Amino acid sequence: MQLIEGIENIGHPFTNSAITIGNFDGVHLGHKTLLNKVIEKAKEINGPSIVMTFDPHPLKVMNPEKCPPLITTYERKIELIAKAGIDILICVRFTLDFAKTSAERFVKDILCNTIGMKAVLVGPDYTFGKDREGSVDLLKQFSATCGFDVTVVPWIGPEAERISSTKARNLIVAGKVSDAQKLLGRHYQVRGSVVPGRNRGGRLLGFPTANIKSHNELCPRTGVYAVTVEYGQTVYKGVANIGYSPTFADHTFTVEVHVLDFDKNIYGDCIRINFIERLRGEKKFSGPEELAGQIRKDITKATELLNGP
Repeated sequence: MQLIEGIENIGHPFTNSAITIGNFDGVHLGHKTLLNKVIEKAKEINGPSIVMTFDPHPLKVMNPEKCPPLITTYERKIELIAKAGIDILICVRFTLDFAKTSAERFVKDILCNTIGMKAVLVGPDYTFGKDREGSVDLLKQFSATCGFDVTVVPWIGPEAERISSTKARNLIVAGKVSDAQKLLGRHYQVRGSVVPGRNRGGRLLGFPTANIKSHNELCPRTGVYAVTVEYGQTVYKGVANIGYSPTFADHTFTVEVHVLDFDKNIYGDCIRINFIERLRGEKKFSGPEELAGQIRKDITKATELLNGP
């Protein structure tokens, strides 16, 4: 996939391009359906498939207080769109000046003249341009004079309910990561650097943990989770704890993971944690011995779950 960061870096219009436009936070199954349709249309008209997205998220610029924590980091979103098979990803730097772009200028100058759009595929509620003045109906009006096709892709979801980033985000925040997986089409992943912790896991409890400085904005609900851990090209099983370690009453929020059958020194390295299922909430124990006993039970339960039937 070719990544173009900034409209100004588009060297020339693309021939017979099919494009879709959006934030694509989470790149969930609804998004993937749209991306597949773009790829199909691009093949039909013998041109490249293109996705246009924005960074930062428009709400971060226009109304920061109302911008939710994003499901995917910018880098993860690029990976997922590339994995979907898209030819070209155009990332537009969203600024207050860009927000002033009229709907007509956005379509005629940017999509048609700069990108060379010949087909656009969007959801039923798509809006664009200054103050969201553009709509699907306006796109169809422009299509007649500018010479491009408009395809409205219906929403998909279980029992006719729309799959959305908001629904996936709410499930993750609630700790319902196995339900979120059904919307995302993959397990929710947190990436982070391994940093020094409080030196309690191995020394005090007998279960060494990697303390994670998360790169993600969104974090699952506090509690204990069965997870898989990607380090390099290898996937390990593990148990993650998110929360404040109430047994020790130090009130410090941490994301820690105990990786099974693992003894490497990974301080400073990046690991990827895939959240499979929440095992239990956080609980205050009488002391390290009782907590260690519970951790043994958590590991047993996680191992059984991750090994499958």
